[in-house]
Amino acid sequence: MIIKSAQTVKLAIATLLALALAACAGLGQPHPIVGEWDATISTPMGAMNAGLLVNEDMTGEMRSPELGATALDDVTVEGDQVSFSTTVDAQGMMLTLNFDGMVEGDSLSGHFNSDFGEIAMTATRR
Repeated sequence: MIIKSAQTVKLAIATLLALALAACAGLGQPHPIVGEWDATISTPMGAMNAGLLVNEDMTGEMRSPELGATALDDVTVEGDQVSFSTTVDAQGMMLTLNFDGMVEGDSLSGHFNSDFGEIAMTATRR
């Protein structure tokens, strides 16, 4: 009886350890949008290159030579769906751009909703 009980206890401990490790495995995974991205924005005036930085705490910024740096607001990730907003100074006119897109591995694609309609953006993780 003692041998069978010891085996049962070892099995129970091994099972609990396996469950604990499985639960912890997902804790360190960042959201799929976290990182630095090289983006191309298809503006009405032509393609514009930009950089995106998204931190683990869902803060970040978008920067380009034309627009400078601007904070990303309301960064949200649900599965592979991503959204955020940013406000840019476009030649003295402040525009709020709301991005909706999808991240697949090292690719991000979607569009900004603006006062001028949809503006496509694609990006690749650095």
